[in-house]
Order: sequence, then C-alpha cells, then structure tokens
Amino acid sequence: MKTWKYLWLLLIVALLVPLNVSAKKKTEKVKSDRELWAGILYQMAAPVLSNMSEGKLQENMLVELSPTWDGRDKRVTYMECFGRLMAGLAPWLSLPDDDTAEGKQRKQLREWALKSYAQSVDPESKDYLLWRKEGQPLVDAAYIAESFLRGYDALWVPLDDLTKQRYIAEFQQLRRVDPPYTNWLLFSSTVECFLKKAGAQTDYYRITSALRKVDEWYVGDGWYSDGEDFAFDYYNSFVIHPMYVECLEVMTNGGKQNIWNVKGGNFPNALKRMQRFGMILERFVSPEGTFPVFGRSITYRTGVLQPLAVIAWLVTKRIACRTGTCGNDRCHSAYVR
Repeated sequence: MKTWKYLWLLLIVALLVPLNVSAKKKTEKVKSDRELWAGILYQMAAPVLSNMSEGKLQENMLVELSPTWDGRDKRVTYMECFGRLMAGLAPWLSLPDDDTAEGKQRKQLREWALKSYAQSVDPESKDYLLWRKEGQPLVDAAYIAESFLRGYDALWVPLDDLTKQRYIAEFQQLRRVDPPYTNWLLFSSTVECFLKKAGAQTDYYRITSALRKVDEWYVGDGWYSDGEDFAFDYYNSFVIHPMYVECLEVMTNGGKQNIWNVKGGNFPNALKRMQRFGMILERFVSPEGTFPVFGRSITYRTGVLQPLAVIAWLVTKRIACRTGTCGNDRCHSAYVR
C-alpha cells in the first residue's frame, strides 16, 4: 500500500514539474533586438568607462602582448581601447535621456565617458594617455576625434574649458607624426577636421591632401586602394569609407558646398560609394552570420560592420532633420520604410 502511495506521489510530481517550467517560460519576457544589443553595448563599455572615470583603467586593465609584439610602447593599448570604444558609442550616447532601462544605461555611460575624457588628457591622472610618444597615437587619437565629431553636442560641448584646451593642444602636437602613404592620411585628416569643427587652429593641408589622395585611390565598385597598391582586406571598413565620408561631411557642410581645391571632394558621391560597398558587405555575410576571414588585422573584423552602421546613422540623421524626430525608434521606423 505504501509503495502505491509513493508511486502516485512520484507521478504527480513528474506531471507538475514540466507544467511549472512551461509556465515560467511563458512569463519570461523575450528581449527585442534593440534590448539585446543595448545590453551588449553596456556590457562592453561599462568596465572601461567606470574604471577610467576614476583614473583606474591602466591600474586594473590587464594587457597581454603577442609573442611577436613589435616593441611599441604597450601603453598605447589604453588609447586604442578608449578611442575605438567611444567612436562606436558616440551616436548612441547622443540620444536624448529617457526613463527606459536603455536610457538609464546610456545616461550612466555618458557620465562616465565625460569624466574619462577629462582623465585622458590630465597629466596628473594615472589614466593620462600616451599622446606624446611614437607614431601609433595618431591612429587612436583619430578615433577619439571621431567620437567628438559623431557626438559633438553630447560629448564635446559639456567638457570644461581646461579639458577642451588640453585636447586641442594634444591633437595639434600630433602634427609631429608624418603619416605613411596609406589610410593613415585619414587619421591626420580626421584630427584636423575635428579641430576645424571646434573652431581651433587647423592645418588644412593635412585635410585636403588626404581627401585628394583617397579620391585618386578609388578603384571602382565601392572599393578604395589602401595607398598605391590595392589590398583585398577590410580596411575600407575599418578606416577608409567612414573617415573619408565624415571628413567630407565636415568640409562640405554635409554636401551643401564644394571644396575649391579638392577635385572629386564630393560628399554625395562618396556616400554613394560607401552604399555600394555596404551592399557588398551584406552579401559577404554567411548563413552563420559571420564575415569571411581574409586580409590583415582580421581580429578587428567586428569593425567590418562600420560602413553599414554609418550609412544607417546618416540616413536617420537626415530623417530627423526633415521630420523633427531625433534618432529614436520613430526615426528608425521611417528609415526602414
């Protein structure tokens, strides 16, 4: 008799457990794509910005070097980390505050970012970046300048006057670096375009010479050569398309005027080229959602998406100008339509 009671009890438990699990699954909210990606952005950015805002990034961030490291000062890693992170975050952090979970995360990251910007140029800070040694800082300083171009009102304007003066001085001293005849010309150009936008003294030759050469290096079908010799890699994504278009946007006021001494300095035409390259990128994506592995610097390959992101962002900005909406979901819906 007792055995039967135990068997009935086990049967009831076996029947109820799946029901409870099923009910729990039904009550769990399925995250939207936006919620998923916003969460990933926060997860990537928070450890960097929370530490750097307190001057503790270089103290707490572990750096591992390749066995074939070329001997450059490893402290450039921190500038690379901060600059490239902020270049990607800037448009998102420029969205207006709201009471959503995403909005609260954005506000927190923006507050940390503004403090981190100040730490990076304060000579007394432990997180003062490697501005004044070697040539590599030109590369990663260009991404910091790009973050200011992309988030000017949200990330540059709120900085205090001393921090702004320090940035201008650091950017201007980078003219000591003579860039090689490659995509590096755009790093100098991006820094100088930011100085122009900020109303600081600008070396226009470093801008116009870069824009002229990049236009000469266009080989067709959305592709630029990285210097005189074409290389089949992703540097059109990492550097050339985004920085060329953004420099032209500054110099032509978004295509409203021409650059008198730059033949081919045509913002709409450069944008069309980037759109064509974006079509090719979309067709590169495999059924597994990955890009094919080829070319140098392949560990950067998540940056391959950058031209597609810039195109979508520029389109939403234009819709916002026409409709009065900001870069929010209403604007995104209009872009999709």
